[in-house]
Amino acid sequence: MKNKWVWFGAGLMIGIPVVAFGWWLLAPLFLDTEVNEEFPLTENATIPAGITQSEAETVKMTMSKVETKMDEEMPKEMMEAANVVVKSGNFRDGDSFHKGEGAATIYKLADGQQVLRFEDFKVTNGPDLRVLLVNHSNPMGRGDLDSGYEELGKLKGNIGNQNYTIPDSIDVDDYGSIVIYCKPFHVVFSVASLN
Repeated sequence: MKNKWVWFGAGLMIGIPVVAFGWWLLAPLFLDTEVNEEFPLTENATIPAGITQSEAETVKMTMSKVETKMDEEMPKEMMEAANVVVKSGNFRDGDSFHKGEGAATIYKLADGQQVLRFEDFKVTNGPDLRVLLVNHSNPMGRGDLDSGYEELGKLKGNIGNQNYTIPDSIDVDDYGSIVIYCKPFHVVFSVASLN
């Protein structure tokens, strides 16, 4: 009878961590994390009194959909204040199981800040996915990351529009791709080669 309880206790001590590890490993394959971040406004943008940040972003989105062509040139001051696309590319699959799609664009904002933005983004979910800015222009696997990379942070969600700040110390001209990378298993999930 005593042996029965010892085996039961040992089974619990082994079984609970195994089940927890299995859940951590497999749950992302069945669960999606969706985010939908707005395009960042520059810090020095002037928002009129009485208007919230959310309202200002709504106005900006509405105005971006206006397709009226202006005959006048944009004033030089406004052109300098505009956000500039530095590099962009589209995500491709890492392999036959790890799928990815959407656009990756690096912007230099009017205030000088660099931002990586994903739009219409979707990738196979996995444990502990990271966003890497990689020197190699078309990495196919872990070995191609040896040329150097900068980690921009943990992936916020496997679906949706999202933004990642790129530190000022990073010269994006030295980098050729964005990689979604599974840190614990060293697997490339998706790659966007940048032009």
